[in-house]
Amino acid sequence: MPTPDRIKTPDTFWNALESLSINRAALLRDAKLPPSVFSPEGRMNTKQLFALWEALQTLGGDDIGLALTETMHGASLPPSFLVAFHAKNVGEALHRIARFKALCAPEEFRVTVEDDGCTVTSTWTYAEQVEPDALTDATFTFLVNMVRAGTEQTISPREIALRRSRSERLEAWFDCPIAWNAPHTRITFKKADLEIPFTSYNRELLAMLDAALDADLNKAENTTSLTDQVRWHLRRALTAGRPELRSIARDMAISERSLQRHLRHEGHSFKSLLSDTRHQLAREYLDEPGFDISEIAYLLGYEDQGSFYRAFQKWESQTPAEWRSRLTDNPDKVPIRN
Repeated sequence: MPTPDRIKTPDTFWNALESLSINRAALLRDAKLPPSVFSPEGRMNTKQLFALWEALQTLGGDDIGLALTETMHGASLPPSFLVAFHAKNVGEALHRIARFKALCAPEEFRVTVEDDGCTVTSTWTYAEQVEPDALTDATFTFLVNMVRAGTEQTISPREIALRRSRSERLEAWFDCPIAWNAPHTRITFKKADLEIPFTSYNRELLAMLDAALDADLNKAENTTSLTDQVRWHLRRALTAGRPELRSIARDMAISERSLQRHLRHEGHSFKSLLSDTRHQLAREYLDEPGFDISEIAYLLGYEDQGSFYRAFQKWESQTPAEWRSRLTDNPDKVPIRN
């Protein structure tokens, strides 16, 4: 089941920023985020999260991801990460993080064990741009820090690939070969290291954490509306052309009639959700100057640019070019998305 595009940033993150003397207000201003993200119920979408990390890198420097990991060492962590520290060994810890990652963010965390090692990669479900370097650094340094803390050994990865330019500080900290300016990011651990036991292994505590996390995961799955699921499938399917009710129903393993009935019960129709999803994506794509309008029309599944223009004028009472020009001339008027 797809995880909604809603991300909760733990309090430990904000506390770590304070210890690094990074001002929250300045960070939110530079990232163009509302103060509500600080509230107990505050959530961000993927685009907002990436903007936060881009702004954080500007304020804190290129190695801010590592700095945050070092600052958060020993702090209270969310249960989905705490459960990894009490795993039986390195391999189990990695798989536990992958299993419960859905509780934290719409991120697919892949752990692949092969003959020569164990590779970890991450893909953000709703991402329309590349993950910020600082966020990748924070993720990889946290994993290595977890392994070192859990085993009480200075374990280094077998190899790492990063999109960013070279950093001597990261190079020394990881103490392993790093491919800089790589097309994709990954971190690979030695296969033999997967069996190294965690000194922090606690079977009883692990059982309690597993039960709590399973309950949270079941709650999250049960509270995800069918409308959210359809929106997620529509976003994935649009670049292949106009999605049909038949194909979406097949992907969701539900009959067309049942899908239509459930959507009506939630106050929607397939046609309205398709239009709403295209509308939201159109505004997101138009915010990106690298996309030509003809490319956006293709990404939204329109057969021609004229059809996109007519739809957009119906949504916004102006052409896509006029909308983009307005945002360029008045950057403070960028609309807040749901």
